[in-house]
Amino acid sequence: MKVIIIDDEKLARDLVRNFLQSFENIEVIDECENGFEGIKSINVHNPDLIFLDIQMPKLNGFEMLELLENNYNIIFTTAYDQYALKAFEVNAVDYLLKPFSRERFAEAVKKVIEKISNSKNNDKQILRHSDFIQSDEKLNRIVVKKGSKIIVLPIDLIKYLEAQDDYINIISSEGSFLKQNRMKYYEEHLPNSFIRIHRSYIVNLSEIKEIGLLEKDNHIVVLKSGGKLPVSKSGYIRLKEIIRL
Repeated sequence: MKVIIIDDEKLARDLVRNFLQSFENIEVIDECENGFEGIKSINVHNPDLIFLDIQMPKLNGFEMLELLENNYNIIFTTAYDQYALKAFEVNAVDYLLKPFSRERFAEAVKKVIEKISNSKNNDKQILRHSDFIQSDEKLNRIVVKKGSKIIVLPIDLIKYLEAQDDYINIISSEGSFLKQNRMKYYEEHLPNSFIRIHRSYIVNLSEIKEIGLLEKDNHIVVLKSGGKLPVSKSGYIRLKEIIRL
């Protein structure tokens, strides 16, 4: 079984490596100290199991998982317990709260071994940041990919979001980026400076130049860039409440 350890603390990585020595046929093929290194290593090695910290510099564990193209068995190793319940709800293999004992660690690894041995197809579970974010937590950045590049996009650079089937097209001053997610997720977790004006559009209020009337009860938003977005009846009501029309 191929294993990758991703944690910004060397002592934490050393502990996982040490505990794994109790198991036969398990090979640690790489260690990474941040999410950027982790993504590269996972794409190269295609591991059977990933030990993953959550709070790391540059890119946290959840943001890293969003960018993976395949699904992997994940054991979280973290000092933070607030995401544990949700992790189990989306079928994380296990959640180890630091400091954890050798016995507790062994229990988690055995779960992975049993899962793999009992499943010929081994349908690994995908864990997305949107499944973990707390209901009252607001986004201050979105991590996107452009080819092989990973871009951390601050929220204030985003002009608007457009729904495109199973993807969201994020239009920003840095360009356009496709992200697999739901509009409802962004509606709930973007700050109050963003408003959903249509089933397919969420706009940054600071980008609005004017609100125009197309015909009876049909409105559009004109952006500072010159673009035009449709406004639904419910979206217009929201705009009126916020802008006090």
